[in-house]
Amino acid sequence: MARGNNKRTIYEDDYDRTLFCLTVDRVATRHHWRVLAYVLMRNHYHLLLSIGERGLRDGMHDLNLTHAIQFNARHARINHLFGKRYWNRRLTTDSSVRHAARYIVLNPSRAGSRNAPEVEPWSSYGPTVGVVFPRIKLALDELLPFFGDTPEDARETFREFCTAWAEETALEKTRPVPGSAA
Repeated sequence: MARGNNKRTIYEDDYDRTLFCLTVDRVATRHHWRVLAYVLMRNHYHLLLSIGERGLRDGMHDLNLTHAIQFNARHARINHLFGKRYWNRRLTTDSSVRHAARYIVLNPSRAGSRNAPEVEPWSSYGPTVGVVFPRIKLALDELLPFFGDTPEDARETFREFCTAWAEETALEKTRPVPGSAA
């Protein structure tokens, strides 16, 4: 995950997002990454990666530097596009991988997007459940086994896993805060 400097926008339009996706694909190939899930938000992005022997650091440097150079040149900007160093966490259990994938693809919903997850254009939810093509090459053969034995069962389990969380979150937002007037 990396965020824009001072939480500023890192994509001005779909052209910027498309360039970023192409850069992710190139960097993933070069650094032997496999992308399991992704989302591009206005001021940050999340990637769920299976890392090859070349590791994470050099690839993240390549990705963020390339995007910053392209973005700054296109928008006549100078200085830093990204704020702090990228954030990462090693996932060591099947459960943590499942929860990270769900967190990533439902990020637009948590941020207030009115789009259904299936049609959110810059998330891997739709490609994971098989309703649209991915904008970044996905390693679904690596992600789906966390959810089921066959691709069809895994897609349905993934959809149910995400839907249950989204419904639970929506209910929590409608509950009155303790001590507040109803």
